[in-house]
Amino acid sequence: MAEAESYKFNHKELVEALVKHQGLHSGIWKLLVEFGLGAANIGASPASTEQMPAAIIPIVKFGLSRVEVEDNLSVDAARVNPSSSSKTKKKG
Repeated sequence: MAEAESYKFNHKELVEALVKHQGLHSGIWKLLVEFGLGAANIGASPASTEQMPAAIIPIVKFGLSRVEVEDNLSVDAARVNPSSSSKTKKKG
């Protein structure tokens, strides 16, 4: 079987992975994306004499932001990453 060459995640899957990575067990957490802003003169080719100013918007950071209401960009940490004491209570 061939090894995967890439993995893709939707917004909720990314938030769930970040919640688990941070060890969060409570609260509703939403995807946070920090953008930057840059500028350059660009043309159809490097030798082009017709250049135009252009904006470059890089993604600088991804993060989590605590919110009150769950939506398509957020997850409830208690549901996707319950604490070990919560797991024990449910089993017992």
